[in-house]
Amino acid sequence: MKELTSFEGVKCANCATPLEGEYCHHCGQSVHSVLRPVHGLLEEFLETVLHIDGRILHTLPPLFLKPGFLTLEYFSGRRVRYIAPFRLMFVLCLLSFFTMHLAADVISSRAGQRHQQDLISGAASNFDEDHNADVVRKDLARKLASLEALRESNARPGGNPAIAAQVERSEQQYRADAAQRLHDLGVPAATASAAKAAPAPASSADDDYSDKPSDWTVKPVSIHWLPAFANERLTVLDQHMIDNMHELFHGTEAQRTQARERLITNVFSELPETMLVMMPCFALLLTLFYLFKRRLYMEHLIVSLHSHAFIFLSLMLITLAGMLSTWLRPHAAWTGWALGLCQGALMLWLPVYLFLMQKRVYRQGGLMTFVKFWLIGWCYFWLLTFVLSLAAMLGLAH
Repeated sequence: MKELTSFEGVKCANCATPLEGEYCHHCGQSVHSVLRPVHGLLEEFLETVLHIDGRILHTLPPLFLKPGFLTLEYFSGRRVRYIAPFRLMFVLCLLSFFTMHLAADVISSRAGQRHQQDLISGAASNFDEDHNADVVRKDLARKLASLEALRESNARPGGNPAIAAQVERSEQQYRADAAQRLHDLGVPAATASAAKAAPAPASSADDDYSDKPSDWTVKPVSIHWLPAFANERLTVLDQHMIDNMHELFHGTEAQRTQARERLITNVFSELPETMLVMMPCFALLLTLFYLFKRRLYMEHLIVSLHSHAFIFLSLMLITLAGMLSTWLRPHAAWTGWALGLCQGALMLWLPVYLFLMQKRVYRQGGLMTFVKFWLIGWCYFWLLTFVLSLAAMLGLAH
């Protein structure tokens, strides 16, 4: 009664309804003003964060350890103490793709460093697979351009001057090996000597290529039932895809590195959006396979959201374990073995969890659940392949 009498005679500022509490029972507006001191906003922020943290502690452990528990709790109406399914899935999706993006960047960076080391040491000077003189010349021009770019990058402030001497030795080795390959192919000695003495091309030029990106011009897209601006946009995306593929497979080392980094960034930026398509599609699969259970589509959608939330959480933990193993293995070999074991356990728990979740939520026998689980997984695999391929194409088209 104390709370009710404290608002006696007070009316809602929005609809003038007499208040009986902190919120208007007619329009829902709070009695508290948004115009408040900064310390009031800070208190509200801390309260919100602590409330979310409390829900995280109630949500993540059962999500990971109790298959189907959160879904059955939602079906039973007990929802306040848990994070909403869509918010939970979306946050874990962003975190998992962010983690995998970091891991992909680390792998790409190490691959680039290994290639750079092979380039400097001369380990990449093999021309034996070049089947004619033109291919040998293009291969030599590409490697010399990569060496020139490496020389320029280390000539800047902060570079390593000792690499210049290594680059010089590698350049002479490449020229000698190319000249020897030309001799083996029966090219006249004068031409082989010219290849050995030819100056290194500028790193920004790719003049020895007959297939420059500008020459890989696509034909304008013309789909009669699409408007002109859509055809123009598709043509631009197609050209971007061709240019990126050219740089990725036929460019200099600097161009390949930039194209690889660009592709990784673009694909991971597209994945969260494309993965959102999987939620309703997976719910539709569940609806079709459990048609006689007479459940609403929204129930299947909640199952889909919780399933994907668990998948994203597992992928994030697997990726983190792999990154931690790579970082700790040089310092303590046993940590790599232990974390590898954790990764294996997480990978095994992933299908087992999803099977147990499907069995507990839909309450069918083990054999029937296994058959439906296998069929749904087969359909989902091809759907996921299509979505990931679409994300890769979108990444190339930027």
